[in-house]
Amino acid sequence: MQRCLLQLRMSKEMEELSPLVDSGHGDGSEEETEEDDEPKICQVCGDKSTGYHFNAKTCEGCKGFFRRAMKRPAQLCCPFQNTCVITKTNRRQCQSCRLQKCFSVGMKRELIMSDDAVEKRRMQIRRKKMQEEPVTLSPQQEAVIQELLTAHQKTFDMTCAHFIQFRPLDRDQKSMSECGREPNSSRFTYATMHKPSPEDAMQQTISFVSPSFPSFSFQSPENKEKNQHKSAIFTSLPHFTDLTTYMIKNVINFSKTLTMFRALIIDDQISLLKGATFEIILIHFNMFFNEVTGIWECGPQQYCLDDAMRAGFQRHLLDPMMNFHYTLRKMHLREEEYVLMQAISLFSPDRPGVKHHSVIDRNQETLALTLKTYIEAKRTEPEKRLLFPKIMACLTEMRSMNEEYTKQVLKIQDIQPEVSPLLLEIISKDS
Repeated sequence: MQRCLLQLRMSKEMEELSPLVDSGHGDGSEEETEEDDEPKICQVCGDKSTGYHFNAKTCEGCKGFFRRAMKRPAQLCCPFQNTCVITKTNRRQCQSCRLQKCFSVGMKRELIMSDDAVEKRRMQIRRKKMQEEPVTLSPQQEAVIQELLTAHQKTFDMTCAHFIQFRPLDRDQKSMSECGREPNSSRFTYATMHKPSPEDAMQQTISFVSPSFPSFSFQSPENKEKNQHKSAIFTSLPHFTDLTTYMIKNVINFSKTLTMFRALIIDDQISLLKGATFEIILIHFNMFFNEVTGIWECGPQQYCLDDAMRAGFQRHLLDPMMNFHYTLRKMHLREEEYVLMQAISLFSPDRPGVKHHSVIDRNQETLALTLKTYIEAKRTEPEKRLLFPKIMACLTEMRSMNEEYTKQVLKIQDIQPEVSPLLLEIISKDS
């Protein structure tokens, strides 16, 4: 008898200290909605019922009590005659009789969810609440986007006014696809014999992190035709050489404007620029791509696929590049999304020569999360959830095109050595 009274006293103290007493929320019980005409009374203690729990209509207190009692290894004992009447006021006085009343009204132990199942359910509830809450950009993310927009607008001229200063496109000759020639045909033998020495080609190698860059001078109109090689195979190459040199300098200036980039060591800055320049240029030119006509409308200058062929580039690069532009342009990205995409490409920790991988990886993760949050916060269309993975897939696709681009530029240089030293430095393997 004394043992039962001691157990009763201890159990009452434990229930008073337990935060789950009379709550039972989140215990993983199976709940059913009550009919309006049913009496809402707990079948165990007579308190107000909150629904069906573990196969019986109970209050939150008895629901929580039953769940805890089933998980306790202790044997309950009634200090009286096992005939206690359980009510709302005395339900804490005898746990043994209260438990027997739970069983008698039909509560089932097998309906209690495991701890893992309860935790999984709680996670689902939290996730659902997060989805229902409006997503907003943090002040730090807003600052990152603003810095990228400012850098992009400061370094990239969206009017493309400088393009008319480049050596003109020669569209008189047929494209490579029209004449059916490949760079390894006999037609290119003579040009290959007149390749300059590597020392002459690289004498103007640029330092990526110097405060200022050498000014890029274009030929005067009267000297353009005089200096044009009559035996030139790739007639558009001079124009594309000027265009590429101009764009590379813009990419370098864009990168140097970013706080995260300036914080890196010089070796990592160079490695990132070498790896990402082609990809950033590709993303930037997608802003000018017309997915209806397949034309790049760059202010006063327009480009088509044949122009790239006349510069020496081949189908196994140009075909996936065209597919890339069509795919990306049809996403109708905003300027914020374009600049974030460029920055994610720039901060790729797996570029050759990178030393501080963890720092760059954190930067890229920050940028990727900012892009994902921006899409969720600013986009309203139902398919917005697919936009972020589609953008990341495009970034992956560019990596393979980047490798092919390097191979083709080196092949073009072997045939017609007019590729700019700056581009050759960008695609060189040396860090």
